[in-house]
Amino acid sequence: MLRVHFTAEDLLNVTFVSEPLPMVELAMALVAWQRTDEPAVFGRWRGRVGRELPGRVRPLLDLLRPDGDNPQFVEPYTRTLEEGLAAVREAAPALTGGQLARAAARAPGPDSWLRALWGRDRDAWDQLGGALRAGHEAVVAPQWARIRQSYQADVAWRARLLATHGIKACLASTHPRAEWSGTALEVDRPPHYEVRLGGRGLLLMPSPFWTGRPLVAEGPGGPQGPPVLMYPALTPLPLVGAGPAEGALDALLGRTRAAVLQQLVRRRTTSELARDLDISLPSVSEHTRTLRAAGLITTERDGKAVLHSVTGLGVDLLRSGG
Repeated sequence: MLRVHFTAEDLLNVTFVSEPLPMVELAMALVAWQRTDEPAVFGRWRGRVGRELPGRVRPLLDLLRPDGDNPQFVEPYTRTLEEGLAAVREAAPALTGGQLARAAARAPGPDSWLRALWGRDRDAWDQLGGALRAGHEAVVAPQWARIRQSYQADVAWRARLLATHGIKACLASTHPRAEWSGTALEVDRPPHYEVRLGGRGLLLMPSPFWTGRPLVAEGPGGPQGPPVLMYPALTPLPLVGAGPAEGALDALLGRTRAAVLQQLVRRRTTSELARDLDISLPSVSEHTRTLRAAGLITTERDGKAVLHSVTGLGVDLLRSGG
């Protein structure tokens, strides 16, 4: 379980990272490629990345594992690729033996390259820099406009949710299993991790690639500054249209997910949504799960049928056009 303890001061100091960061999104893209969840949304994207990913990117998979709990030195909070590559290089002297042991234990293959990195071998660090640059060019740079669209739409939505329903509703909407226990935000998914903010506040960072439980990491201000809470963006990258969105609602949710919400002004079953929108049942299930987590729809069982309907918040969103 993830448990984040807030003080009153923390609740007054929850803000968003202002924009997506290329090194972070590169790390999460490679993580997403290795995961197997949400196949209806990410399946085709994963297949395409697998075909197009240059071989020289593969060493990064020793560092970037599917659970997203990555060594932070390889995903610095920088605004450009060049700044990020420089920050990664500058991190070399600070790497510890404990970090090496943990990375080696998680790596899928031999640890010789990791040991060379920690030993500050020049060729290993050149290989790391080349892998990061090639990965960025292959999976992040071509999609940067869509990454920004997903990121900005999520921030706009959470800001609206914050204004209309308060900070607790905003934070609880970051995952279907998130809920409040007093002043602690809890997400009932492994592994166990507990953090006390102690007045530092919290930075929110949606990712269009991340599909798992929210992750908490040290923020750009170091251990004395606010940590970062990374969570899945409301619209994952594969659902962001390649061209301009047809409307504000499409920009926020993606075309298919917006269509699901619009259909639910009248209560419908999962099968009815799949039939009327000509999408698969697993795809409907993943869309409704996300919309439910965001507080836009409710779901209930009536015998064997699963019925979905829009909430008041969802109606407000439809009326405003997103």
